[in-house]
Amino acid sequence: MGAVCWSGQLLPQIWKSWREKSTAGLSPFLVLLWGLAGLPLGAYAILQNLSIPLVCQPQLFGFLALFSWGQCLYYDKGKSHLVAIMIAGSVMLVIGGLEAGIVFAVRPSMNQRAIDFFGIFTSVLIAAGLLPQYYEIFKGKEVVGISIPFIAIDWLGGIFSLISLVFRPEFDIIAGVAYSLVIPSSSTLSREGVGEQKLKATQIRFRRRDQSQR
Repeated sequence: MGAVCWSGQLLPQIWKSWREKSTAGLSPFLVLLWGLAGLPLGAYAILQNLSIPLVCQPQLFGFLALFSWGQCLYYDKGKSHLVAIMIAGSVMLVIGGLEAGIVFAVRPSMNQRAIDFFGIFTSVLIAAGLLPQYYEIFKGKEVVGISIPFIAIDWLGGIFSLISLVFRPEFDIIAGVAYSLVIPSSSTLSREGVGEQKLKATQIRFRRRDQSQR
């Protein structure tokens, strides 16, 4: 379930950006860094011989994150459709090639320090990706451009992925930390987003009431 949630978590965000023809409020650095995080997380999952769903999840997550980044380039950075596709697609190909190279290079020796580095680096990238998004929220004084279903699915993905690790013969601490980072950060974004939506709904009701009284 965790792999299913995280594999498709960005679909609501991609749909929202396409429907509104805008990614205003969504930090391009968030989705770029999360897309890059798919590289070390994917290599780590393969080298640690995690379950097949947990191996597939980083690949889909990275692809969708970079697809969303391509939307940022197209809608809000002024890149043409072709240029945005070429840039995002090139990054995807490079990441895929690097991940395959890392797996083939490390697997013969199974250097545990190198494998642990990929897991730790994943946690750093995931956490770092949230910082520019929080800055966007602070700068705009509100949560805009973020799909609430995307945040909710992200949170569920963290919960279910942690549960899946519990049922392994040996709990993977590094993977657990990477998954755990998502839960409080997603909860914070979701709470702020829902709170902002409630505030806007309240403001709309007051305006309509004032207009009716006039």
